[in-house]
Amino acid sequence: MSLSKSLKKSIIVSFSGLDGAGKTTQITSLRQAAAELGLDSDLITFWDDVVVGTRYRQGFVHKVFKSEEGVGEPGKPVERRDKNVRVGYLTLMRHLLYLADAIHLRIVLWRALRAPARVIVMDRYIYDELTNLPLDNGFSMAYAVLLAWIAPRPDLAILLDADPELARARKPEYSVAFLLQSRRSYYRLAQRLGTLTLIPPLDLPEAKQAVLTNFRRILGSGEEASLSGVVPAA
Repeated sequence: MSLSKSLKKSIIVSFSGLDGAGKTTQITSLRQAAAELGLDSDLITFWDDVVVGTRYRQGFVHKVFKSEEGVGEPGKPVERRDKNVRVGYLTLMRHLLYLADAIHLRIVLWRALRAPARVIVMDRYIYDELTNLPLDNGFSMAYAVLLAWIAPRPDLAILLDADPELARARKPEYSVAFLLQSRRSYYRLAQRLGTLTLIPPLDLPEAKQAVLTNFRRILGSGEEASLSGVVPAA
């Protein structure tokens, strides 16, 4: 029996990590692997398909903080000023907006799960937003846990780790200092939730193999052990 016939219900696979960690590459690889196994897949992009009021939020940062538009590429850096701006009133706004996003994420996935069984691939997830909160603060961490509970738990939540300097070189949008701070937040959140599968910084072929091994594991197609790494102490 093919895997497509044995897939009784849709499964959710999310990809999180620093900008420049290789999420797009790994998503493409996983969807190709799913197709080779006879499985249909849908891609949901968190910013485009889930975030509430994207146009207004994007317009706000461009107007108020003079954030540059576009995506940074090697040789063409972009100076973003959005999630890396940490001021008091923005922190409060993020707490409220992320609640709206978590609720809308639940609705979006409820609709997606009504379709015939398939692999639902998430390009970023609520976890990526939660790392923008001050997770060293007890209240913010508790709030992050609440929002993670409101959002559906993926069958496989991949956290792609990356060296901040290399990530910055691949996608020059945020400073290395900010990426280091974000990386610590991902570690804190992963340790607290216990729901993310960490893929350590690896060469591309090894990283792809690690992701696909974990994917096959949740499909129940073999006895492969998870290649996830140990989340370092925050």
